[in-house]
Amino acid sequence: MPPAAPLVPVTVVIAARNETKHIAACIDSVRWAAEIIVAENGSTDETVQIARTAGATVISNPAATIGAQRNVAIALSSHQWILVVDADERGTPALRDAVSDVIAQSAKPSQDAAYRIPRRNFFLGREIHHGGWNHDRPIRLFRTNLRYNDSKVHEHLTVPGPVGLLRAPLLHYPYTSLDQYFEKFDRYSRWWAEQQHQRGRRTNVMAVLWRPPARFLKMYILQRGILDGARGLVLAGLAAASVLAKYARLWALQQEHECAS
Repeated sequence: MPPAAPLVPVTVVIAARNETKHIAACIDSVRWAAEIIVAENGSTDETVQIARTAGATVISNPAATIGAQRNVAIALSSHQWILVVDADERGTPALRDAVSDVIAQSAKPSQDAAYRIPRRNFFLGREIHHGGWNHDRPIRLFRTNLRYNDSKVHEHLTVPGPVGLLRAPLLHYPYTSLDQYFEKFDRYSRWWAEQQHQRGRRTNVMAVLWRPPARFLKMYILQRGILDGARGLVLAGLAAASVLAKYARLWALQQEHECAS
């Protein structure tokens, strides 16, 4: 048998809560990493036990945001580079090679401190190629001195300089069922409205009226979601419903605040 490939000197950070369906496969897909840390937050299923059995280091951290969860794990990492992977994502051999190449060049003074990684997104068992999902490139590989901000929704890494781009993708399986979508739909639309209200953002009923159809037309027509068939149509409709829920909830928070004043 050929010798096993050396482990890549990177710490993989996986934030997880009640991810029994995904966590084992996720960990297995990044076993080429020298360290895997699962930052768990109040799971009530078998996530912790499965992650430990799979060989990951598990830390339980009652953080208020996913960024804070990741930051705790980053601070505990044993390596100079971090690869963030969500439980519903999968690494690939191509990604292993790309990450290894970046780390091998890390002594160069001109090298970027962070890298975007494209995601191949799947919905109800099929890959989505349009509707904006094809431009999904979050920052996921970065030096260990960087940290996430405190946003509940759309958390992002604070990077002081330019950001590079890897060519090898992560595989992303965010919704294996519509039940999963609607569970996140409720939680994230509420968080988004609360976050925007706290920051002083305001809206009106006209925005509640026109933003959802505008989002549908952008995703389905301008971004060619129509080419993804029935799934493209459903995704555009769900995106419009999500925008409606966000702005309706923000408007409702304004009314509650005004009535209480």
